[in-house]
Amino acid sequence: MLGNKEVTWFPSYGAEIRGGTANCTVIVSDELIGSPIVTNPDILIVMNEASLKKFQARLRQKGLLIFDSSLIKDPELRTDIEIVGVPATEISHSFGNAKSANMVLLGAFIAKTGLLEKNYVFDALESTVPDRKKKSIGVNKNALIEGMKFIEDKKG
Repeated sequence: MLGNKEVTWFPSYGAEIRGGTANCTVIVSDELIGSPIVTNPDILIVMNEASLKKFQARLRQKGLLIFDSSLIKDPELRTDIEIVGVPATEISHSFGNAKSANMVLLGAFIAKTGLLEKNYVFDALESTVPDRKKKSIGVNKNALIEGMKFIEDKKG
C-alpha cells in the first residue's frame, strides 16, 4: 500500500498454525482486486514439506516457487515452474534468530521478483509492529537483507 498498490491479505490460520499447513494469500496489484481468493497463484513461498506437498500443485504453470531448503531437503518438484531454494532457516540461525526464516524468504522474494521495494517493506515494519515488539524490527530488517543478498549472490 505504501507503494500505491492495491493489496489484499487472506490468512488461514486455524488449528493448522499448531503444526499443520497454515497459509496466507496475499495479492498485490496495480488494479482493483475483485476477490481475495486465489486458486492458482503466480508465486508460492513454502516454509515446510507438508505445505509444499499440499500447495505446489496449485501453483500455475511457469509460476515461481520459493522454498526453505534448510527444512525441505529432497523435495519432489514440478518441472513446469521456476524453483528457488533458499536455506532460510540456516541463514536466520546464522544471526541468532531462527524465527526470522520467514523474513529471509520475503527478502529472497523481493530480490527475485522486484515486486516490492525494500524501503516500503522496512517502512511497513516500522509502522505496523506494536511497541512491545519494536526490538524485533532490527532482526527482521537484517533477515530481509540476508534473503536479498542470498538471491543477489546467486545471480552474480
